[in-house]
Amino acid sequence: MDKRHQSHRRQLLKQALGGTLIMVLGPKELAFGAQLVAVRVWPAADYTRVTLESDVPLNATFFSVANPTRLVIDIEGLALSAQLRDIVSKVRSDDPFIAGVRVGQNRPNVARLVLDLKQAIKPQVFGLPPVAAYQHRLVFDLYPTQTPDPRMALQAQPGAPSASAAPQTNTPSASSSSGNSGQAASASALPASGGSPGAFISAPATPAAPGVARPALPNPQSDQAADAMNDALGDFIGNLKRPLGASDKAVAKAPPGRPGDKPLDKSSDKNPDRTADKASVDSDNALLGNAKAGAQRLVIVALDAGHGGEDPGAVGPSGLYEKDVVLKVAHKLRALINAQPGMRAMLTRESDYFVPLHERVVKARRVRADLFVSIHADAFMNPQARGASVFALSETGASSAAARWMARKENSSDQVGGVNIKNKDATVMRTLLDMSTTAQIKDSLKLGHAVLGHLGKIGKLHRGKVEQAGFAVLKAPDIPSILVETGFISNPEEEAKLQDDDYQRELADALLQGIQRYFAKNPPLARNRAL
Repeated sequence: MDKRHQSHRRQLLKQALGGTLIMVLGPKELAFGAQLVAVRVWPAADYTRVTLESDVPLNATFFSVANPTRLVIDIEGLALSAQLRDIVSKVRSDDPFIAGVRVGQNRPNVARLVLDLKQAIKPQVFGLPPVAAYQHRLVFDLYPTQTPDPRMALQAQPGAPSASAAPQTNTPSASSSSGNSGQAASASALPASGGSPGAFISAPATPAAPGVARPALPNPQSDQAADAMNDALGDFIGNLKRPLGASDKAVAKAPPGRPGDKPLDKSSDKNPDRTADKASVDSDNALLGNAKAGAQRLVIVALDAGHGGEDPGAVGPSGLYEKDVVLKVAHKLRALINAQPGMRAMLTRESDYFVPLHERVVKARRVRADLFVSIHADAFMNPQARGASVFALSETGASSAAARWMARKENSSDQVGGVNIKNKDATVMRTLLDMSTTAQIKDSLKLGHAVLGHLGKIGKLHRGKVEQAGFAVLKAPDIPSILVETGFISNPEEEAKLQDDDYQRELADALLQGIQRYFAKNPPLARNRAL
C-alpha cells in the first residue's frame, strides 16, 4: 500500500468515526506474528498507564472519539489472544480515567482496543526497548487535560491520618466484574458483538479491593488561594537556637558490602539512652509547635517514595519489592509530619505508579517544598551487606565508588519505569534542574547528617557519614535534598525488618526526628509569595 493510499484511508476513517486521528507509532516494518507477553494497567490520580509487553516492537495507530469519550487503538501485526483479552479484567472501578475496555480483531492482523473514558485526556504514546526483565513495551499514558494544583491538594488534606494507615497499591491483577449499563452505548460506531472478526469482548471496570478508597482528584485552584493557604497556616518555628547534642552523632559499624566502601569511623554500637533522647525530641516538638514566634507560614516537606509502577526497584530474597516498602514508610512519615503544627508533607507518588525522576523534583518545586527526602531500600549482590545510608548531591564527583555505583543504579529508574524521551518539556526541565547550587548541597549535607544520626539510633548504619554522588532526583537547585537508603532489602534479616509494620513506623519516626533536628538549627526563611 503506497503512502497516498494510506493517507486517504486515514482521512476516511477519521470522517467516519468523527474523531481526531492523533499519530502513528512504530517501525516501518510491521510486526506480523507478534506475541503479547503481558498487559498491565496502572491507575493513579496523576495519570493512568496502559502497557502492552511483546516479543517484538508493535506498530500502533490511535485516535480519540467523542460522545461518549473514548480512545481507539489499532495494533498492527497482532491477533486477538488470551493475553490481550486479559486487559478487560485489569481495569478497576476506581480508575480516574478508564471506565472500561473492549478488545477485538478489527481486521486480519490488526487488533483493536477501545478505552471508554471517564474524562477528557491528553494521551502520550511511546515504545520502549527491552531493559531489565522487560521485553518490548508499548505504553499509553492517559493524562488529564487540566492538571490539579498540588498546593491546593495539600490544603485539602484532612487532619493528621493514622501513622499506621496503609497506602493504596495498584498492583495489576484480574478481578471479578459486575454489569454496567451504558457500556454498549459507546459501541455504535464500532464492530458489533459476535464471534467473527471485528467482534468485541467488553466488560465494565472491576471493583477495587475491599477497603481501598478511590484516589481523590483535587480541583485546580488559583495561585491566590494557594498563597492564602501559606498565610493562614503558620505556627511553626519558635526558639530554635539549641545546639545539637552529642547523641546526634551516634554511628554504628556495618560489615563491608558494596564495592569501594571504606571502614566506618570508630564509634560505639550501643544506642544512646532512649529516655534522654526522647526528652530532647519532646523539647524539639514543643519548640516546633510554638505558635507565637517564628515564620508564620506552612512548612512543606516533599517525600519521594522511590520507584513504582513498572519499576519495582530492588527485590528481596522472599520477593519483597522496594517500591512497596518505601511507599508504606512514606505514608507513615507523612502522617507524622502532618500531625506537627505548621507542617505538611506531600508525596511525589500516592500509590503504585511510576513517576519520572525529573517529575519528582518538579512536583516538589510546584508546592515550594522546604525539604526533599527520597526514600529507598538498598540492594547488593552480597547478601551480608546491611545498614542504612544517606546521600546528598555532588557537583564534583562521587565521594566513593559505592556512592557512584548507587547513583548509577538509582538513575537507571527512568529506563526501567519507562519515560517518554520525545517529551520536550521533560528535556528542558532536566536541563534546568542540572543547575545545582553549592548552597543547596551544603544544606543537604546538614539535613543528611541530622537524619543519619537518628537512623543510627534504631539500627546499623552502612556508612558513618553522608555520602555524595550525582543522583538525578536530588537536583532541585533551591531545595535541600537527600536520598535515604533505609536498609538492604537484599539482606534476609533486613528484608524481614523492612517488611515489619512496627519497624517501618520506627523508620518514619527517625526520619521525622532528623527533619526536626535540622529545622532546629536551620529555621526556614520567610518565603516570597510569588513562585
